Formats: sequence, structure tokens, C-alpha cells
Amino acid sequence: MPFALLLRDLHVGWAWIVIIGNGLAGMWALAAIRLPELRTRSLWWFTLAAELSIFIQVTMGVALTAGEGIEPAPFHMFYGFVAIIAVGIIYSYRQQLEHRLYLLYGLGGLFLMGLGIRAMLKGAA
Repeated sequence: MPFALLLRDLHVGWAWIVIIGNGLAGMWALAAIRLPELRTRSLWWFTLAAELSIFIQVTMGVALTAGEGIEPAPFHMFYGFVAIIAVGIIYSYRQQLEHRLYLLYGLGGLFLMGLGIRAMLKGAA
């Protein structure tokens, strides 16, 4: 049971990394639309890290549910899996929307942040 508590605390804390990371990545990409000097390779590495944090978060949540038998609040898992699907959709549209790539990743990052906030609120309920 101590491992379950540690994993739960890590899952709760990591949610802030997911939310803040994707929010910052989204705002950075949106700002890069107006400020070309922000269009650096660092933006894409940061966006990758923020989106990968979602997969880490969901993996911890699945481990808590399947391995430790902790029952999540209704719809909490739904938002996590929707976030993973959203990352895939955002990635799949990058070729079609190449002329609007910063807008795609900017709004996508803010959407992922919103999903994280919603999942956190549902998890606390």
C-alpha cells in the first residue's frame, strides 16, 4: 500500500506538469505566430516534452487503477484517454495544416491543458 500512496502522490503532482507544460507550449506556439524570433527548435522540443508528459500521466493512472485497485472518479480516466487521442489528432494534422502549424499546436496545447484541468477537477471530486 505505501507504493500505491507514493504513485498516487506522484500522479497528483505530475498533473501540474501536464497542465502547466501544455499551457506554456500552447502560448509559446501562439506567440510565435506574431513573433518569428520565437520560432525555434526549442519550441518543438518543449512541445514534445509537454505532450509526452500526458502519456506518463496516463500510464501512472492506469498503474494505479489496474495494479493497485484504486477506483478513479467518474470521467477522470475519460479525459486522460481523450488527451492521448487529441495528441494523435494534432500530430496527424501537422502536414495538412503546415501553413498554420503554430496555430494548430498553440490551440492544441491549450486544449490539452484544458483537458488536464478537467481531469484534475474530476479526480478531486
